[in-house]
Formats: sequence, structure tokens, C-alpha cells
Amino acid sequence: MGGGGMPGGMGGDREPVDTEGLYKILGVEKNATQSQMKKAYRKLAMKHHPDKGGDEKTFKAISEAYDILSDPEKRELYDKYGKEGAEQGGGGMRSADDVFSMFFGGGSRRQRGPRKGEDVVHPLKVTLENLYNGRKMKMAISRQRVKYPKGMSEADAVSVCRPCNGRGVVMKVRQIGPGMIQQMQSACSDCNGSGKSLKKGVKIVKERKVLEVNIEPGMKHGQKITFNGEADESPGVLPGDIVFVIHQKEHGEFKRKGADLIMEKTITLQESLCGFNFALKHLDGRELKIESSTGEIVAPNTLKAVVDEGMPRHRQPYSKGRLFILFKVEFPKSLTEPQMKALGACLPGTDEPMPSAEAEETNMIDIDASQFGKVSASAEHGQAYDSDDEEGGQQRVQCQQS
Repeated sequence: MGGGGMPGGMGGDREPVDTEGLYKILGVEKNATQSQMKKAYRKLAMKHHPDKGGDEKTFKAISEAYDILSDPEKRELYDKYGKEGAEQGGGGMRSADDVFSMFFGGGSRRQRGPRKGEDVVHPLKVTLENLYNGRKMKMAISRQRVKYPKGMSEADAVSVCRPCNGRGVVMKVRQIGPGMIQQMQSACSDCNGSGKSLKKGVKIVKERKVLEVNIEPGMKHGQKITFNGEADESPGVLPGDIVFVIHQKEHGEFKRKGADLIMEKTITLQESLCGFNFALKHLDGRELKIESSTGEIVAPNTLKAVVDEGMPRHRQPYSKGRLFILFKVEFPKSLTEPQMKALGACLPGTDEPMPSAEAEETNMIDIDASQFGKVSASAEHGQAYDSDDEEGGQQRVQCQQS
């Protein structure tokens, strides 16, 4: 390998590289300004464009020259290491079609842009009321900003990092055994992988900023609100984004799925049989009248839906989902004899036959459903109750495998 020059063996014992040829192709001096190079390129490109009868090879060389020299980073690399050095930085040549879009609208240049920094993600806890009604929230953030000396432009504030020659990565060699070495590529510690270094007078400062986060009606859990370019700045790197991710808090009464809401409502046995009429306070503070139909009996676990009273659709706030209500019926613990007679007189009877005189008395108790199947079917276990299913229990399976 060569010395400390560019990757690929540049430097060391190689002959001096050509750092003037591209300027000659454009017909400009080495100290030409960007404006002068653009003017020269436009004139040559229009003259030699293949659609105008020009030579395609000549046009390609002109485009390649301008593509390198119009980029300050590539130009600096070219002035030091020649064409090969500039190409190590990447990027692509401009096509014939790109020339016309550049000068006659669109301006789409196909060249490598600066690297974008990392996004900063913040969870944003909001209530269901916030997502129903919408809300503006002010969030204070602390971010890194680059301060430039007076009179220095952003483009002039950075230069190519010398340890990595603008690549952002360096090759490290370590010996792993006798006569054996290993090459490892890692981010350059001098520029933190940006390929750029700060010039004298440029400072990195911390800045506090308050962002107004707009929670729009109908937004949902996991949805993102992005502030482009508001994350940390670094020299030669585009700032990333600040991203707020909505985290919906649990609500005490309503649950949400899509644009629908659901809630439970417990009514009495009297309301179940004779009808109900109650007020429901919605997420926006409105009072809704909820009532059963005349003569309707609402059985336990009846599900009903109120049309257009669910969540608003995002960006269509006047279009809403449905409000589902699951009715639970609370039965009285006991009744007095007069109450039973009164109910018996107004409620339909049963067609079940009455017990005969020979029917045996029974002992019925209250019990939990989890107790079903707990009594053993055989006496060999030596106990009245069994903790596992007798035909599929863990103890029997283990005996069969032993």
C-alpha cells in the first residue's frame, strides 16, 4: 500500500496528477468563479448537445468537467488529487436531458447531495379528548446549531477533512497473526463521519427552541408529526428532522378502534325491561340523549351503535365513525315477597312442568365457574378434588414417559 494519500494508492511514488485538464475543457482559469464556470458550461453545452447536432463524447466530457468543478467539495479534491481524487467522493454525471431541465426549468441536477443527519424522535402523550377535538401544544427542544463568523458563508465554513480526505471513513490496519493483517473501515473520528472539518472561527452552540405541535382531530396512536430540518446541525451535513410520535393515553370510559368508539353502560333490571333514558357526556363536552325504543327489552350484553358520534376522520372532521355501547344489566340481589308477586303478575310465566310429589330435594350453592371439572372421576387419587384435568394432566403424562 502507498503512504497517507488518497485511497487506491494515490500519493506515495505516483507521478504528479493532472489538476488543470477539467478547467481547460471548460475554457476557464483555475481561479474562475462559479458564475464564470456556469456561463462557460452553458455556452459549451448548448453548442455540443447531441440534440443540436453536437458530438456526444465531447458533450459528455464537458458535463463531467462541470459536474466536478461546480461542486466546491469535489473541486477542492480535484485541485489536490486530480480527477481520480474527485471521483472518490462519489456523485454522478449530468445527462443531456438534465442540461435542459437545469437551464429551462426544473433544475434537476443528478449529483450527490450532502448527507442528512439523524432524526430526533420524541414520544408525545395525548388524551383521547385531544385526538377528538384537536389541540396545539408547545414543546421546547434543545438542539445543536453552527454559528459562522461575520462575512463567512456556510459553504466557506467547512473544508475537506484531511485524515479521511472527505470520505468520512478511514481504513485501519491491525495484525491478527504472524504475517496476517486485517483492514477495517470505520467512521473518521476527526469529522464524525461527515467528511468535513470546521474552519477557524466556526462554533457549535446549543440552542433552545419552542415548537408548536398541532394535534389534528382524528389523529391516531403511532402517527408522526414531523418538523423538517429542526434537529442538530453539523458542518457539511443537512440537519435531520424532529419527529413527534403520538402516544394515546388510556381513557376511563371510551376505547377507540379506527374511527369507532366503544363504551360499557350498566343499566338496572328495571331499565332493561321498562326502558332507559340517560345523558352521556361526549369527548367534546356535548351531552347526548341515549334512550331505548318504546316497549324494547334490552338483554344483557346487547350492543348498540350511535351513528356519527364516533371519532372524527383525520382531515375530514365532519365525517365521524360510530359510538358503540355495550349494555350490562345489573340484577337485584334479592326481592321481597310483595315484589315477587308484583313481578309475577306482570311478567310472562314458564311452560316448565312443576316437580311431582316424588321429586327429591337438592342442595344448590353459589360457585365460581373455574371450579367446573375439579372433582376427580375416580377414587384412586385419594382426594375428592383434582387440580389438573385427570385425562390430560401433567402427572399422568410424566408417568407414561417414565
